[in-house]
Amino acid sequence: MATATAPDHVLDCRGTFCPMPVIRLREAIDKIGAGQVIKVLATDPASLHDMPAFARNTGHELIESATADGVFEYLFRKAP
Repeated sequence: MATATAPDHVLDCRGTFCPMPVIRLREAIDKIGAGQVIKVLATDPASLHDMPAFARNTGHELIESATADGVFEYLFRKAP
């Protein structure tokens, strides 16, 4: 993922399956400050649907998403 936004935190969810990536993201995002960016790494294809839905349902911003070598990468900015 080539991005100008450097993450403040990285959450590695590779090897876990729905609903664990979203559960782990919810737990991690609750622990960071408003405006901070967290990068999520996932291998579960369901994350392609689940991560945008998480953003819509929580108000956190999905800044970017990309796929490389079977790994899905997502950048979220925590809402105020």
